[in-house]
Amino acid sequence: MFVARSVALFVLAALFEIGGAWLVWQGVREHRGWIWVGAGVIALGLYGFAATLQPDAHFGRVLAAYGGVFVAGSIAWGMIADGYRPDRYDLLGATVCLAGMALIMFAPRGG
Repeated sequence: MFVARSVALFVLAALFEIGGAWLVWQGVREHRGWIWVGAGVIALGLYGFAATLQPDAHFGRVLAAYGGVFVAGSIAWGMIADGYRPDRYDLLGATVCLAGMALIMFAPRGG
C-alpha cells in the first residue's frame, strides 16, 4: 500500500507541477494571457500541497525522489501536449531517473 500510495501521489504532484509550469509557459511565451498564468500558479501551489501528502516523513528524500518522476513526466507531457519526440537518450535518461526514484523511496532501510 505504501508504494502504491507514494507512486499515485508522485503522479498527482507531477500533473500539478508540470501542468502548472506548462500553463505559465503558454500564458507568457505563447501569449495566451494572464488567465493561463494564474491557472498555472494555482496548479503549482497544489503541487506543493500534494508533495506533503507523501507517507515518508523526510522532505529531502521525498523531493529528491520526486525529481525522477519530474524528469520522466516532463518528457511524457512534452510528447502528449507539444508533440515532442524523445530520442533513445531521453528515454534512457528518464528510465535511469525513475530507477533512482525507486531506489531512494523504496529501498529497504533498517529502523
